[in-house]
Amino acid sequence: MRLYKILICFLFSSLLLGQEQRTIEIIQAGKSIRNSIEFPDANILQKDKDTRVILFHDGAKIESDISYYYFNENSFKANGKVSFNQGDSLLLISDYLEYDGKTKKAVAYGKVKLTRPDMDLETDTLYLDRIRNIAFYNSRGKIVDNDNILESNSGTYFMEPKKYIFKSNVTINNPEYNINSEELEYFTETNLAFFNDKTLITGIDYNILCRNGFYDTNLQRGFFKDKATINYDGKIINGDSIFFENEKSYASASYNVIINDTINKSVISGHYGEIFRDRDSAIVTKNALAVNIIKNDSLYIHSDTITITGPDERKILKGYYDVRILKSDIRGLSDSIHFNQETGLIKLLKKPIESRFMKKLTDEERNKINPIIWFGENQITGDKIFLKSNMETEELDSLIIRGNVFMSQKDSLNEEKFNQIKGEKLDGYFSDGKLDNVFVVKNSSLLYYMYSDDEELIGLNKTLSSSIKINFLNNEISEVSFYKSPDGNVLSESNIISNEMKLPGFIWREDERPNKISDLFSEDDKKLKIVEIE
Repeated sequence: MRLYKILICFLFSSLLLGQEQRTIEIIQAGKSIRNSIEFPDANILQKDKDTRVILFHDGAKIESDISYYYFNENSFKANGKVSFNQGDSLLLISDYLEYDGKTKKAVAYGKVKLTRPDMDLETDTLYLDRIRNIAFYNSRGKIVDNDNILESNSGTYFMEPKKYIFKSNVTINNPEYNINSEELEYFTETNLAFFNDKTLITGIDYNILCRNGFYDTNLQRGFFKDKATINYDGKIINGDSIFFENEKSYASASYNVIINDTINKSVISGHYGEIFRDRDSAIVTKNALAVNIIKNDSLYIHSDTITITGPDERKILKGYYDVRILKSDIRGLSDSIHFNQETGLIKLLKKPIESRFMKKLTDEERNKINPIIWFGENQITGDKIFLKSNMETEELDSLIIRGNVFMSQKDSLNEEKFNQIKGEKLDGYFSDGKLDNVFVVKNSSLLYYMYSDDEELIGLNKTLSSSIKINFLNNEISEVSFYKSPDGNVLSESNIISNEMKLPGFIWREDERPNKISDLFSEDDKKLKIVEIE
């Protein structure tokens, strides 16, 4: 047998001398035969007992049970437990292998496994380009590295940059996350994945959906764009672009940002937002708009900046600068807002002004900068406005105003006349979501037009009192009561002069009243694109 091996080497040695170094070499074979009918141009090399066929080409050793060697074409076809070994850098095992020594390209078929120091690749058919250091497959392939299992219907492996390009039904499985994509680039040395098509990343407590971006699979952080979405246990963040860092439980979104809290039935939109998951907090700026669903009715809150803090059962919403609110039964404006979703308490506050500047303001100027709310045709202002909802019924329960209370209402029969109430404190109560009655106390004043049953003007009731109670019917004054030494009279129409028709500080702010969603945004806001919430 040993003699036969020597003879084979001798027979081909003279031929090898005349060829280039890239000529395929025959290292050993159990035997060599010719079949001029079926394989006229091939030398058929076969194993014999323990002696397998070994070929060598440009640093690669190929072992098989049988090889069809085409000397003139510098190629071969190997069959039976084929092993293609390129030193320490690559080991390719398959059932069948075709190799072209001129182009240094190989095609492996049947139970293909490519092994490198950093990964294992398994597929049915694999194409190998040794010049370009590329391997690719078009049948389902599986790659296992130190951290992940990667699968796809098509894939290309670039050995020098250690980069993969996967296409069609791509999956990456990791104990801490899964990735599903239609097109993905993956770098094994940096653990970076780049997406060029619809991609879903599923972590232990988050889901990320995008069509473009990158993800650090080691650090679980990335940047995503093109209709990017993150789902944090029912809190869904949308934006044109999103940055995500799992270790810090942090995400930020830019442009057309929408944060949807499906648990608390609320939505916040704007142009930039940040979420701090571990702190149960979020902030949205620029065209910020919050929408809370209350008993099948939407409460809209707009401001320059909106923050939400606290766990689901104790959420607190705060809005700053140019706050505007809209609900079917209420409108409002203020500098800032504080909304406790657990207690149902809404605070409307004015911009802080130093007392020395406040003293210089007239009553009218002070009322101009105070928070304001509208119920039907009722306009109410004050230093601080508090609205309380019944959390069981999700309906307005009470109204509290402290400091510089001023309540105005257009006369139902003459739009040029206004019923007015002024005082230091107001306590109001609602019934079925409508204002039922209010108590105005401390230095209370009233201007109220009185009519007969035939709607003839009786006169103007002008009264000062320690406290005044007003009852409403369908948000209109129906009854007025005075307490503790009222001082006033009823002026007949002929005795009413213009300066008696307004209490000090009266200002009608109807032009500021928001009546639809677009009214919540200022002219500067409208220069930016408004995010529509469905």
